[in-house]
Amino acid sequence: MKELLDTIFPTLSDELIIVISLIIGLLVTASLILFLVKKISPKTNISELAARTRSWWIMAGMFIGAVFISYNISSYFFLAFLSFIAFRELYSVLGFREADRGALFWGILAIPIQYYLAYLAWYGAFIIFIPVVMFLVLPLRLVLKEDTHGITKSMALLQWILMLSVFGISHLAYLLSLPELPGFSSGGRGLLLFLVFLTEINDIMQFIWGKLLGRHKILPKVSPNKTWEGFLGGVISTTVIGYFLGFLTPLSAPNVLLVSALIAIAGFSGDVVISAIKRDKGIKDMGNSIPGHGGVFDRIDSLAYTAPVFFHLVYYIAY
Repeated sequence: MKELLDTIFPTLSDELIIVISLIIGLLVTASLILFLVKKISPKTNISELAARTRSWWIMAGMFIGAVFISYNISSYFFLAFLSFIAFRELYSVLGFREADRGALFWGILAIPIQYYLAYLAWYGAFIIFIPVVMFLVLPLRLVLKEDTHGITKSMALLQWILMLSVFGISHLAYLLSLPELPGFSSGGRGLLLFLVFLTEINDIMQFIWGKLLGRHKILPKVSPNKTWEGFLGGVISTTVIGYFLGFLTPLSAPNVLLVSALIAIAGFSGDVVISAIKRDKGIKDMGNSIPGHGGVFDRIDSLAYTAPVFFHLVYYIAY
C-alpha cells in the first residue's frame, strides 16, 4: 500500500503515506469483520457500528482527498463547500423568519471571505472576521428589515450557526496554510490528517467502550447511549493513539498527549451539543445530503469543536 501511494503521490512524506495506509487498512479490516459477522450470525445487530464504519469511509475519503490536493487552492474550495452545506443544513433545521433571508445571504457570503483569509494565512483577520465583524454586522442587517418580532432569537441563532459551521470548520483550512517548520516534513497536511483521524477514532472508541463496559449514563436526557465508561475509554484510547501518531505534528510527547486528550473531550462536547439540538427539534439527522447517512453536518459536527481547539493549541505551542 505504501509503495503504491508513494508511486501515485510522490510529494507525500513517508509519515503521511504510512498513516494513510494505516487508515485504509483499518477501514478494510473493519468492513471485512462486519461482513463476516453478518454472514456467520445474521441475527446479530451491528447496524449502528456498520453505519459508523460507512460514515468513516466517507470522512476518510473526503479528508484524504484534501490532503492529496493541499498544495492547490481546490482543497480550500472543498472545505468551504463543506461549511456551506453545514450552514445550509443548520439554518434549514433551526427555523428562521422570512425577514431573515437577507441576513442569511450575508452569512453565506461570509464563507468565501473566511476561507480566503485562511488561504492567505492572515491570522489577525481570520480570527476576528466572524466573531467580531460579522457579530456586529449581521444584527444590523436584521434590524434594517424593521421586523422586531423574534429578532433576538434570529440574531443569536444566525451568529451561532456561523460560528459553528464556518468559523469552527475553517480552522481545518488554516492548518493547510501554516508555514513549514524545520525538521517537520508532514506540515499542514499531517496536522489535518492527525486532527481528522483522532476526532473520528475518538467517536469510534467511545462507541466501542460504551457498548463493552457502559453502565453509567453521562447525559441520559440528551444522548442516552453516552456513558462515563465510553467517554473515559474514548479519551484514554484517543490519547494513546495520538501519542503514537505524534510524528504528524511538531509537538513534544507531553504536548501530544495533552492535545490528543483535549481533542477527545472537545469531540465529545461537539457531539452532545448537536445531539441536544436534534432532540430539541425532534429530528434524527441534520439533513439528507449523504443518502443513508444523514447530512454533512452529522458527519463533521465534532470537528466544529475539535478543529479550533487543536489549531489554537498547535499555533500557540509550535508557531
